[in-house]
Amino acid sequence: MLNQGEHMNYAEQASGSNSGSNNLPCASKPIKGNASRRTFGMTSGRSDLFKCIAFLLVLVTLCISSCSDPDRVIDDNKPIANQNWGYGNKIRFDVQIDDPSVAYNLYINMRVTANYRYSNMFVLITQSGGSMKKADLARYELKLASPTGEWLGQGSGSMYSYQIPFHKNYRFPAKGRYRFEIEQNMRDNPLRAVSNVGLRVEKSR
Repeated sequence: MLNQGEHMNYAEQASGSNSGSNNLPCASKPIKGNASRRTFGMTSGRSDLFKCIAFLLVLVTLCISSCSDPDRVIDDNKPIANQNWGYGNKIRFDVQIDDPSVAYNLYINMRVTANYRYSNMFVLITQSGGSMKKADLARYELKLASPTGEWLGQGSGSMYSYQIPFHKNYRFPAKGRYRFEIEQNMRDNPLRAVSNVGLRVEKSR
């Protein structure tokens, strides 16, 4: 049975409260002489060849990724140590916006294990940088499971992945580099069974 998590208010989180969760039930690895020198030369040549092949593979991968996802500005995920997300562990992402004249869609990426206790999650997202004179802070609720307890994310077994929009058709105020910081805002500290947190920004179509 999954529980519905409650968010931590700003005053409680700033004070580092460790209060327990107050949950509402919810269906939810030698050769000598000249031969040695010749062999060394062959090994070195092979090593250089392997390096070239590896470099080309990286380039091909990047090219395929760019061609298959042309609207992507960033789609990055960061692991949560020991799958325990504590207060003060702000997950940071820097985003370069070169064209503020177009709209963007912004998503939070989330991966939790089947041991996650709740059907939802509250997070705080802080946006700063660019031409912003002050940081913008907002709270969002992520729905992770249905009222009947069925996980809404992609995956099976012990891991579930989500990509949940928090801004649609958003226009950045100006060209520049923006920073996004994501922190958990639940009553549990740490919040257990959270594997990865990420951010995706894409051009809106």
